[in-house]
Amino acid sequence: MTVPEPEKERGRMASDIRKVGVLGLGTQGQGIAEVAARAGFDVLVATRSESSLAVGLDLVRRNMEKSLKKGRLTEAEMDAALGRIRGTVKPEEFRNRDILIEAIEEILTKKKEVFALYDSICQPETIIATDTSTLPIIEMAMATRRPDKIIGTHFFWPVPVMRLVEIGRSIVTGEETVASVKWFCEAIGKKPVVVKDSPGFITSYLIVAHSLEALRMYERGIASMEDIDTAVEVGLNYPVGPFKLNDLAGIDTLYYSQKALWDMTKNPIFAPVLLLDKMMAAGQLGRKTERGFYDYSEGQKP
Repeated sequence: MTVPEPEKERGRMASDIRKVGVLGLGTQGQGIAEVAARAGFDVLVATRSESSLAVGLDLVRRNMEKSLKKGRLTEAEMDAALGRIRGTVKPEEFRNRDILIEAIEEILTKKKEVFALYDSICQPETIIATDTSTLPIIEMAMATRRPDKIIGTHFFWPVPVMRLVEIGRSIVTGEETVASVKWFCEAIGKKPVVVKDSPGFITSYLIVAHSLEALRMYERGIASMEDIDTAVEVGLNYPVGPFKLNDLAGIDTLYYSQKALWDMTKNPIFAPVLLLDKMMAAGQLGRKTERGFYDYSEGQKP
């Protein structure tokens, strides 16, 4: 597959986006790297250690092998996509990337440090995007010398399957940046929507509120987790209930999103829920630790 030809009407041509960088190889970073490589882009990925890099790249391969078994791509397409992905632990190797997508944990101080570092490394034309689902883009933008080229690209999990990308624009994001990122999202098969730099954007605001209310219903003894999930799936026709969803995405993701939304809005719906604090302390983070709201250890299947 080759990268499609861009529109011709703007100053900085979207064709300048050929080399993609991805920072972080958690579930989001893995998916972003995969879809960009499958769409024909040259992809460089980074983590903080050689061991985590090896694990992340292996998971990208495994995810593609699952798609191969399901007939969603051919072996030749998989091999070609994997050949477009390269890993590194050296930040300086990102100097010539056209777009850099940060997909690390949802902690603002860490994201600002990453943005400041890569701002000093990347060429002036590089767009630097964040996969944040809740945090203020303007604060990351002002940690750099290119605030007009900082933007949000909130991908949905699992990234290879879910089509939506929320493009978050701060009050200083340039029109050219928005147009180029919209083109890039469409080029990798996604449906972009543009939203102002607002707490939680559209979907995270709604999903976190929905998840926390489900937690409170469970804590009050109104229904079991299983029955709440079943009611949402069967009665509301959602593909997955709130407890299963957050086990998939990670309890830590819900926890940090809740904290950020509470700090920014003080809306009572985002007030802390004690069970989340306990689960974080216990390291029960969902499927990735084999225990979250449900037990995923060997022999257990919720």
